[in-house]
Amino acid sequence: MPDSRDTGLVLDPHYDAAGLITAVATDRVSGEVLMLAHMNAEALAATIASGEAHFWSRSRGRLWKKGESSGHVLRVADIRIDCDQDAVWLIVDAAGPACHTGERSCFFRRIEGKKLAPAE
Repeated sequence: MPDSRDTGLVLDPHYDAAGLITAVATDRVSGEVLMLAHMNAEALAATIASGEAHFWSRSRGRLWKKGESSGHVLRVADIRIDCDQDAVWLIVDAAGPACHTGERSCFFRRIEGKKLAPAE
């Protein structure tokens, strides 16, 4: 029997032991997956309040607004949460490349056997 987190209408994110949930961002028009990151409660609240994507940077050990230095912000059109509230889907309009490498999407390569190849 599902609990109220699974079927109810109360936002009650299920953060992992590190206090994080997975967040995936897709392009509002094309549906293309742009990036995957993590959010803590502060990042989720900042995203909801500002309408621009914020994440918890595990490498920096701090909250960061996507595009804070590059200007490539992700403007949030819609936020969805999965059934057990441990993953967030951001539907966004991207102001430039989403990937720190300059690629439009962080998923710009495909696995072919034991090698990588450009995904076109």
